[in-house]
Amino acid sequence: MKLVFMGTPDFAVPALKALLGGGHEVAAVVTQPDRPRGRGKSLVMSPVKETALKHGIPVLQPERIKKDEAFLKSLEAISPDAIVVAAFGQILPETVLTLPRYGCINIHASLLPKYRGAAPIQWAVINGEEVSGVTTMQMDAGLDTGDIMETMEVELRVKETGGSLFEKLSAAGGELILSTLQKVEDGSITHTKQAQEKSSYAKMLDKAMGRVDWSRGAEEIERLIRGLNPWPSAYASYKGKTLKFWDADVVIQKEERKGRPGEIVSVEEDRFLVQTGNGLLAVYELQLEGKKRMPTDAFLRGYPVKAGETLE
Repeated sequence: MKLVFMGTPDFAVPALKALLGGGHEVAAVVTQPDRPRGRGKSLVMSPVKETALKHGIPVLQPERIKKDEAFLKSLEAISPDAIVVAAFGQILPETVLTLPRYGCINIHASLLPKYRGAAPIQWAVINGEEVSGVTTMQMDAGLDTGDIMETMEVELRVKETGGSLFEKLSAAGGELILSTLQKVEDGSITHTKQAQEKSSYAKMLDKAMGRVDWSRGAEEIERLIRGLNPWPSAYASYKGKTLKFWDADVVIQKEERKGRPGEIVSVEEDRFLVQTGNGLLAVYELQLEGKKRMPTDAFLRGYPVKAGETLE
């Protein structure tokens, strides 16, 4: 099948590689423009662009598809059978959605209609889902509202993080798109309307949501830590500096006396326990502002944390 692939971040790379290894012709790759990064503000290519160039695939980088007539003419000239989209980063206009004979097929990192939107992977962890997955969807003008074509479930392990689930779903997306395209070609694909009453929205992440509210329960905070690992990370303030949390466990609180939410109630050899609104949180890996990530036992050797101190 002659394809155009649209994608930008690391999540989309396995799907592009799967298409290249699956016998399809990827006539062009469309990705976001190079962006300035780092202290020197040098322009950096997207992971998808890097992959495309390594395989000698032409790359198109429209700033805004809707207003780029030259880009639209390029797509028309390619005349793809289908456009495969994975975390591209722009809303596609009707002219693009209807251009290929098989339309535009999106790889979405959730089991639609649950977790439409920008951050389905992280919210699945934060909300304590036991199963997530990927969906291939026939794109329409709405936000992740098109017909479901195929799904693939992925179980979340006990200590799943946003980062580890990202890797799993990214790989699953590459596998699923090949199956979907095969069924599109042989005419066996089915289209299922999304049940609107079962839909939910996974809003975009920002750094502010990582600040821990210690009045919440330990289980909820522990999931937040895993869901926001590696970005934007969960954190609190310790003696005026930002303290990020990378690994923690819930401890059932047996004794009747409770500290204030955020109070360090016990300091042990390899962990310290923080009072929450419900239960204790044992911190096993952290990172103080300006320092590297480290196990709590290493941190405690350099910083004399004491019971009774408060994280804010």
